This record gives sequence, structure tokens and C-alpha cells, in this order.
Amino acid sequence: MNPDMTSPTAPADEGVTDLELVKRCQAGDTRAFDALVTKYRGRVYSMTCHLIQNETEAWDLAQESFIKAWRAIGGFKLDSAFYTWLYRIAHNVCYDWLRKKKIEGDAEFDDSRTDHHVAAGAEAVPRGVQRPDQALKNAELKARIDAAIARLTPDHRQAILLKEVEGLRYHEIAEVMECSIGTVMSRLFYARKKLQELLKDTYENAT
Repeated sequence: MNPDMTSPTAPADEGVTDLELVKRCQAGDTRAFDALVTKYRGRVYSMTCHLIQNETEAWDLAQESFIKAWRAIGGFKLDSAFYTWLYRIAHNVCYDWLRKKKIEGDAEFDDSRTDHHVAAGAEAVPRGVQRPDQALKNAELKARIDAAIARLTPDHRQAILLKEVEGLRYHEIAEVMECSIGTVMSRLFYARKKLQELLKDTYENAT
């Protein structure tokens, strides 16, 4: 099976859950996997694109993620969400690419060097400003936010995208990024702090 995201695929089965589709995939049903690709390809591409900051490569990495998912789906445990499992695969594919390209973001904030306690309800974007997904109507503001997010470390960028764009919960982000919930909270805290610094002038001028 080599899911091609650039070619037409069968429409996703309406009313069929991810769990049911996964079970069919594990029985060798490629049409069920096509449905999962159709459902998640846009979100996986968006995540890979934001993470590596390269649109052309991101499409290839999204494709690679689905290929790896198909090859590994027989071992998927049915007691967890499919999309967090898929995102973890995409996350690892992107980080492998980043390591090969030796691409690193700013390293001002090192999660391993802080014992700062972050409350579970802490915001992941600057206080008193629009969330990135709420600013999409303003093209100029969106461009500035995207540029600011691009300057985060890969770990911080991934955490804030999964939280603010994908809407994942802390435990789901921890599963995708293969780290503790505490580490997720720390990364979100420092991502917010960095974004607040980078976007300070933008929002001060807007008020």
C-alpha cells in the first residue's frame, strides 16, 4: 500500500469511526485507509509544514508519515486515539528530517533547565491578544504570527501548534511528542513567553 495524497481517493465513509476504520485496515482493507488519509491529510500536512517551515518538503513528509502509518497499523493498539498515534508518527518523521538537515530554532528557552511550575490552565499564547486561529481573517497579522511561530524551537513550535491549532489536550500532546505532561506544560509556557516577546510591538501598535 502506498497512499498517494496527490491522487483522488474514495470519500471517507460517513458515520464510520476511526476505530472501525483502523480495524478494517488491520484486516487489510486499503479503502478504509484511504478514508483515514482523506480525513487527516490536510491536518498532517499543516502540522509538518509549520514544523519544518518548508512547504515542498512538508508534503513529502506528510506522505511518508501515512506510508509509515499504513506499514505499522497492524501494531496499533485500539485503546488510544488514532490521530494522536498518527501525529506521533508525523512528529518523528519531521524530527528525523530536521536532524538530517541540522536545522535548529532559537535555543533561548531550554525546558531541561527550568523547574518553573505551570498551571494546567495556563494560556499558550500571549495574554490579551488574539489566538493564531482567531487572527486568520487578518492576513498581515497572520503572517506576523506565523513568522513568530517559525522562530520557536521545533519542540516549542510543535507544542503550541498541537495545542492552539489542533486543539489537542495535554495528555494527547504528551503522547504525540513522547514526553511527560509536565514537559508539555513547560514547552507551552516558554512558547507563550517567546511569542509574547516577538509579537509585543505588533499588538501594542494594534491597540
